[in-house]
Amino acid sequence: MKTKAAVLYEMEKPKPYAESKPLVIEELDLDGPGPGEVLVEIGGAGLCHSDLSVINGSRPRVMPMALGHEAAGTVREVGAGVKVLQPGDHVVFSFVPVCGHCQPCQTGRAALCEPGYEANVAGTLLNGSRRFHNASGAAINHHQSVSGYSQFTVTMPESLVKIDPEVPLETAVLFGCAIMTGVGAVVNTAKVRPGASVAVFGLGGVGLSAVMGARAAGAGPIIAVDTLASKFDLARQCGATHTVDASKEDVVEAIRDLTHGGVEYAFEVVGSEKVLAQAYAATARGGETTSVGLPHPDRKLEIPAVSLTAEERVLRGSYMGSCIPERDIPRFIRMYQAGQLPVELLKSRFLALEDINEGFDALDRGEVVRQVIRFA
Repeated sequence: MKTKAAVLYEMEKPKPYAESKPLVIEELDLDGPGPGEVLVEIGGAGLCHSDLSVINGSRPRVMPMALGHEAAGTVREVGAGVKVLQPGDHVVFSFVPVCGHCQPCQTGRAALCEPGYEANVAGTLLNGSRRFHNASGAAINHHQSVSGYSQFTVTMPESLVKIDPEVPLETAVLFGCAIMTGVGAVVNTAKVRPGASVAVFGLGGVGLSAVMGARAAGAGPIIAVDTLASKFDLARQCGATHTVDASKEDVVEAIRDLTHGGVEYAFEVVGSEKVLAQAYAATARGGETTSVGLPHPDRKLEIPAVSLTAEERVLRGSYMGSCIPERDIPRFIRMYQAGQLPVELLKSRFLALEDINEGFDALDRGEVVRQVIRFA
C-alpha cells in the first residue's frame, strides 16, 4: 500500500528547517503486516525534542529514516499469529519495543529491553524487518519501531499498548513519550514522596509532565526552572508552586533560598550536562538528582565526587520514565481521566504533515510545548 510520510535523509542540515527542509514529505510503499506484525493508521503524532535530536545530529540514527516516535493510532490489520490485538483497537506506541524475555524485561526494567535497543539502533522492527520503501525501491529505516510521521505504519505488538477507546487519539499520543517519560521519572524512577520538595529543570513537554507527576505524587514545593519566562504560567497550571528564570538569576542560589538548603528531588529535562550539574548542586544533602534529558554523546558531566559519599547524594538516569508500557500507559491514562494529570495543557497546536519542518523550527526556538500532527 501507499503512505505519505516525513523521511529524514540527512542529519545536521542548517537552520531554519523551513528553508533547508531536512524532512522530505513523500509517498512510500509500505508492505502489509507479516506474521507477528500489525498495521496501524496513525491518529496523532507529537513533535518531540528526541526527534529534533535526530534531525540536528546529536542523537545519530541510521539514514534514511521515517521519523516520529510519539504516536497513537488505530489497528487496521494484523498478521498471522497476532492474538493480543485486533482491527479497530486503539493503541499507543512504546518507543522501546518490549520483548518480555531478556534480563532487563524479566526484572521489571522494560525501558532497557536489549533486543528492543538493538532494533532501534539498527532502524528495524523487533524481528529485524523493514517495511517502508521509497519510489526507487530503497529501504527506509523505522524510527524506534514507530515511524509516527506516516499515515500508516507497520510495527509489532511489542511496540503497542491497547488503550481505552474513549480517549481521543490526539490526546492519547502524549502518553507515548511526554507523559510516560516525565510522570514516569517522578513516580517510577525517583519515587517522589508526598510532601517532598522538587525542582524540574526544563519546561518542554517532558518537563511539564514531570511537574504534573510531582503534583500528582503530593510533592511540594514544586519549583519549575527555565530560561523562557513565557512558560511559567503553563508550569503553574501543571502544578508548579514556584518558578525560577535561569536567564536572570543564579538558579542554585534561588532554589536553595526557596527551600532553605536545597530540594530533595531534582529533575534535569533539558539534555545539557551543564544544567544537570546545576540540578545536582540545587539538591540538599541527601538529595536525589534524576537525569531525564539526552545530552550529546560526547558531553561529559563534572561534579564534586566526594559529595556522593560525604553528603549521601544520589545521581541516577531515567529512560522512558523507567516504565513498563503495558502497565504504566493505562495507569497514567486512568490518572488523566480522574483529573490528576491535566494532559490537555501540553498541546500547543495541531499541524499538517506538510508543515513539519516549520514545526521543528518552533520547537527548537522553545515557542511550543507539544505540536501534534493530524492526518486528514
